[in-house]
Amino acid sequence: MATALANGITIAYETHGDPHDPPVLLVMGLGMQLTSWPQDFVDGLVEQGYYVIRFDNRDSGLSSKMRQHGAPSMVLTWLKTLVRWPVKSGYTLYDMADDARGLLDFLGVPKAHVIGASMGGMIGQIFAARHAERTLSLTSIMSSSGRRGLPGPTPVARKAMMRMPANPRDRALVIERMVQTLRAIGSPSYPTPEKLLRTRIEAALARNTCPDGIARQIVAVIACGDRTPLLEKISCPTMVIHGAADPLVPLACGEDTARAIPNAALYVIEGMGHDLPPPLIERLIALIDAHLHGKMEPNDKAPSIRRADSDTHY
Repeated sequence: MATALANGITIAYETHGDPHDPPVLLVMGLGMQLTSWPQDFVDGLVEQGYYVIRFDNRDSGLSSKMRQHGAPSMVLTWLKTLVRWPVKSGYTLYDMADDARGLLDFLGVPKAHVIGASMGGMIGQIFAARHAERTLSLTSIMSSSGRRGLPGPTPVARKAMMRMPANPRDRALVIERMVQTLRAIGSPSYPTPEKLLRTRIEAALARNTCPDGIARQIVAVIACGDRTPLLEKISCPTMVIHGAADPLVPLACGEDTARAIPNAALYVIEGMGHDLPPPLIERLIALIDAHLHGKMEPNDKAPSIRRADSDTHY
């Protein structure tokens, strides 16, 4: 595994494709590793003529673990959010965006198309706003602006995310709990085959686990708060992709993100949840390729929300 010294930490990364092709930087979400980007998705982008860079965020995968910040209390953090007290984090999403910039510096990549999923979408938004000169375009997938008042996870999704295995040291129980969690937040119309889901989970656990790192990332997201004023500064071509059936980050969060970013295009996929399921990979690649070639039409500042059984493009 290749590593880079960037922004004061070690970042594990992989590159795919021809370095002379337009670069695409993939930023993954909470607690996920670079391998969480489906290989078919990466290969599809390479086939379309892009140089793909994916990496482990700090506190995940094989990148630096920020153990000096300790293990935050999730109960205390939750109580602070209830009473609207400020939440302090050992590092921020802004630091994580600077990690991405540092990786591009290390690789000698002056500009890149940035694609972020979930928390990675938040990092991508910050990157595009603060490092406009390094951003060719932004694609924010199943993410949010962080604006207070937006809906949170459904009760089912929240319960699935909070439930722990009866014995965290029992590998079989951990895998079973993760399968149930990913199934609960995944795409109801495009379920990932269970065999593939288990294979991915087993590979991720074998590669790395860092529960405290996930907690620190959660606190970093909460501490970041409302990014709406920052989103309004994004000037690069932007596309927001969101699943209509996302139970973890509801569609309203994607709609709000698209409204906040000037001239952003919003693409809603019916039946898609909070994942990148195999049946949607080809469609997602086609959408992103069109966006990167400047073929997606921006919506107006207050798009009407049309719901249909088929895909809807605003």
